[in-house]
Amino acid sequence: MAAALVRLSTRVSQSAEPPISDLMHRALAQPHLISLAAGFVDQHSLPVAETARAVAELAAEPDLARAALQYGTTLGHGPLREYVLDDVLAADRQPRAASGLTTDRIVLTAGSNQMLHLVTECLCDPGDVVLCAAPTYFVYLGLLDGLGLCGVGVATDRDGIIPEAVQEELLRRKAAGQAHRVKAIYVVSYYDNPSSATLSLARRGRLVDLVRRWSRDNGQQVFILEDAAYRELRYAGDDLPSLRAFDEAGDTVVYAGTFSKSFSPGLRVGWGMLPPALIEPVCHFKGHIDFGSAHFNQAVMARVIESGLFRPHVEKLRAIYREKLAAMLRACERHFGGVPGVRWHAPSGGLYVWLTLDPSLDAGPRGKLFDRAVAAGMLYVPGEFSYASEGVLPQPNTIRLSFGVQTPARIEAGIAALAQAIRETHSQTP
Repeated sequence: MAAALVRLSTRVSQSAEPPISDLMHRALAQPHLISLAAGFVDQHSLPVAETARAVAELAAEPDLARAALQYGTTLGHGPLREYVLDDVLAADRQPRAASGLTTDRIVLTAGSNQMLHLVTECLCDPGDVVLCAAPTYFVYLGLLDGLGLCGVGVATDRDGIIPEAVQEELLRRKAAGQAHRVKAIYVVSYYDNPSSATLSLARRGRLVDLVRRWSRDNGQQVFILEDAAYRELRYAGDDLPSLRAFDEAGDTVVYAGTFSKSFSPGLRVGWGMLPPALIEPVCHFKGHIDFGSAHFNQAVMARVIESGLFRPHVEKLRAIYREKLAAMLRACERHFGGVPGVRWHAPSGGLYVWLTLDPSLDAGPRGKLFDRAVAAGMLYVPGEFSYASEGVLPQPNTIRLSFGVQTPARIEAGIAALAQAIRETHSQTP
């Protein structure tokens, strides 16, 4: 009997394999490679003892354990939502009483990516436009492609996305009769993945004001999707108030956060603080998908916090990553110092260092440098993956390096191997 023809959905055809998947396949197939590619957290600092204690404490109270093992609500575990609200407001230096905010504005999700997905799908129809930094988080770009949306890259510098460039793109869309198609602006506001840039304090207020005025003048709300996944991973300087803190009316900024980077990605607990207009549609949509994200994981995370285990772990992580970042920056100074055209800057947080090479070099997956780097024993993420399909053109002479997984010694060796590959490629470039 002939096999039946499988007809997949249009959405599946729009969803290509994430570019990072091929890199991970290479790393697994060649375990000797020093991977400075994956944005994973440090393996040895994962909170085994803290999680075991939290689970044991839950299990010791049968009623609480049964409640944790039962379905939860779509909004998520109440005590954890209370903590998230208080923590975000404290970080933004806003008294809860004066803020007027309640936990009904907080929705817990399976990591912050699920929140970004839910909000984007609630807001956008195929063909709609989301503006984003160039470069930006390539997983979110893949999400846009999978939903049939148009990601448009906007110019950035070391202070993050440039508000004037956002305004120029909005005006271009309006001139083309597409103002109604622009639904959101995606911003990684702290230690951007991949560029490690932090949106400056001055630009935060300007961006929110710009979007609010645009929405008012054009009769359609445009939302800012603020991805704050790396906020806790700060190694120098002061914490900045979020974009949400500048949204006095509370109708413009979606604030997405997660415990994946600051505690455990395996628990998959994230959240969103939503404008009132989005709470009901996001919860309805989410309710049809999962009835609410894993309740037990949320209860464990809440117990970690209640037992005083979370903040000490964050400080431990900061110390570990601060050392790894310093090791990567020292290695860059040592090995790239004499290589023409290689530039980078020292981030104050996050997990990444962004390299820009001489314009004559192609660091993409089809360029000579990538294969030479693998042959030399290291793996990186080509920067071109981090550019949207429209707007600012992809920069093939860029590289994302991650210091989260490797030891300082292996970071040094990986940078040395990359420098060797760059020198060899440079010498053979016409």
